Amino acid sequence: MAKPRILLNLFHPNFEHSRGNQMLAGEAKKLSNLTYRNLYQEYPDFKIDVTKEQKLLLEHDLIVFQHPFRWYSCPALFKEWQDQVLQYGFAYPPGVGDQLKGKFWLAAVTTGGHQDAYRSGGRNNYTMSELLRPLQQTANLCGLTWLPPFVIHNVLPISMNGISDEELTKRAAEYFALLDSFTG
Repeated sequence: MAKPRILLNLFHPNFEHSRGNQMLAGEAKKLSNLTYRNLYQEYPDFKIDVTKEQKLLLEHDLIVFQHPFRWYSCPALFKEWQDQVLQYGFAYPPGVGDQLKGKFWLAAVTTGGHQDAYRSGGRNNYTMSELLRPLQQTANLCGLTWLPPFVIHNVLPISMNGISDEELTKRAAEYFALLDSFTG
């Protein structure tokens, strides 16, 4: 039985300075059934090839959106990608644009804040589940199954009291294992 095809769309405007996203991407790229794409590298001018992106979505079973959590949302190119690629008649509404129905959406997110900041009463007032709700609803509208997000908190430089290299390595191995174990 063939392994499910995984598309990893990385959206990070400063990838070369992101120790967390670099480590996650490095682990994920070890998978033979993964198509890896750095979208800021692919589209530095934000001119998205919609046909190419839609074709890639159709060719894969699990769509991973890996990105830093910025201002309680996603990086600008990810939002632009959604606006351009997830078109009416292709991705929604049900019965009209349901070409993504049955596929899976995994949000792989890094934050600069500590985990306890993302809770009711914490510095950010809301849980990550609540803050990621717009992406979850986008997945729902497009017929994709929303998987529990993979989140790594406190991915700052060690000099800023960020997560240790050992802990980051452990979490990256968990990310690899999660992707490798996906069966659809």
